[in-house]
Amino acid sequence: MVTGDSEEQRPAWYLEPFEGESVSHYFGRFRRQPAVSISNPARLSRLAKMGPVLSRWEQFYFNPPPTQTELEAIAKLISLDVEKLMALFPPSGERTLHRSTRLCAACYRDAPYHRMEWQFQSVAGCEKHRLRLLSRCPACDTKIALPRDWELGACKQCGMKFVSMVKRQKCY
Repeated sequence: MVTGDSEEQRPAWYLEPFEGESVSHYFGRFRRQPAVSISNPARLSRLAKMGPVLSRWEQFYFNPPPTQTELEAIAKLISLDVEKLMALFPPSGERTLHRSTRLCAACYRDAPYHRMEWQFQSVAGCEKHRLRLLSRCPACDTKIALPRDWELGACKQCGMKFVSMVKRQKCY
């Protein structure tokens, strides 16, 4: 539908992805919106009639990679263009780490969201800030939670804010 200003009308639950945002972070943000009453990835997957794949994606498991049918089904359900949804995933051939979530606290301070590129096996540090990526909280040594759970932007164990972790990042 088009308004007089030629802007597309979006449903109340529409959520624009951030540039480079990870699929895990995006769907965590999506489900936390007041207009969305779906609290877990399994239910959202069932509604899209695509099996339990969303939970795998949010944990950075992309083997097998998402199919066009799966992407179209979830994109339709959440009213997002398939191309924008595809941008949340790693490029074809790029391997990801799924045993630990990685974070550049300096990037997060600049714009608080998880970047998909931080999970690439080929990435050791942040090129922009020349800092090593964190996979554990520098205060309590707990693994950084999955981005889908980053509601407070802090360590789930000790509460240290991600933005304050930057002073504990090592040079790259």
